[in-house]
Amino acid sequence: MRILELDKETLRGDFWNEPDKARETLQEQSRLNDIVGNWKGQKNSLADLAVLCEIASEDEDDRAQEEIKNELDRLTASIRDVELKMMLGSEQDSMNAIMSIHAGAGGTEAQDWAEMLLRMYLRWAERKNFAATIIDYVPGDEAGVKSVTWTLRGEYAFGYAKAEIGIHRLVRISPFDAGARRHTSFASLFVYPEVDDRIVIDIDEKDLRIDTFRSSGAGGQHVNKTDSAVRITHNPSGIVVQCQNERSQHKNKAMAMKYLQSRLYQMKLNEANERLQEINKTKKGIAWGSQIRSYVLHPYKLIKDHRTNLETGNAGKVLDGDIDAFIEAYLIQFSAQT
Repeated sequence: MRILELDKETLRGDFWNEPDKARETLQEQSRLNDIVGNWKGQKNSLADLAVLCEIASEDEDDRAQEEIKNELDRLTASIRDVELKMMLGSEQDSMNAIMSIHAGAGGTEAQDWAEMLLRMYLRWAERKNFAATIIDYVPGDEAGVKSVTWTLRGEYAFGYAKAEIGIHRLVRISPFDAGARRHTSFASLFVYPEVDDRIVIDIDEKDLRIDTFRSSGAGGQHVNKTDSAVRITHNPSGIVVQCQNERSQHKNKAMAMKYLQSRLYQMKLNEANERLQEINKTKKGIAWGSQIRSYVLHPYKLIKDHRTNLETGNAGKVLDGDIDAFIEAYLIQFSAQT
């Protein structure tokens, strides 16, 4: 059993001779112990519930039966959550994430849709108790946002967020069209694992072009009067990242470098993993036919995931951040195919 192997390894006299390897071992040990502990807790709760159910049935206690139903619902949700976490077994799944939305062609329409998606994901982060911090924000010409990037920090943040990678399509009556005609808009979502101390990405300073500019997002007088925003171009890969959230140029540069490392790390994963390459291909064209999910608000309300065929008519609830059902369906399907 892997846990027993790890326990023996941590007791070796030379365990700390390789600190990095030791930390990785302790992290894996902690993760597996948490999983086992959760399952034992669920098993004990189920046993207690069975006893309570038998007593309530004999006494014909309606109130107790209602409490049992509520506890069973809670237990079912908890078990489902543990099962999902067991599917997130890769090294990067447990990492924090960097998420980025880009509006597709279509000007104001697409930019407004990109901002709607941003709100949806920020509300979802609140529901999951994840911490979301915007690091770059390029506003739209008239409304919405052209592109926005944020960090997502929490347990298995990348593992969950990766299910949303792809093109998102919106169909609605345009609030910007005087003729009240129906419009179709597209926006893309990219998700990268945020590189931490476990991952080393070597970057040659000679390969970088670093530019500074004035921030364009919210932030008061300071960001409008100083060149605190930083844009970094990695010449070998062509990757361009920028950060303008922090008040100092030094902090923005540090965050932009972390973003660049995460992009390069994801690139290495894509090169080594054919499945991730296929996922990445679906993000190239922000247009018709490549979307992973459609959000139809007119002439009817329907949100459908084209990968799993899961759909719902409660569009308002989904756009308010209730997207766990779509994420769970994708992760289950992805796990079954690997």
